[in-house]
Amino acid sequence: MPSLFRFLVVLALIAGAIFAGMLALVAFVQPEPREISQTIPPQRLNK
Repeated sequence: MPSLFRFLVVLALIAGAIFAGMLALVAFVQPEPREISQTIPPQRLNK
């Protein structure tokens, strides 16, 4: 039983670290908006 408890604690710590990393990315990283232009071949427009 202690090894199962230790395993669950390690999984919870890993999940907490991943969750904290995602929260840090949301809080501290600001995406910069930019304009996107893409050329479309004339064959696709004539359908």
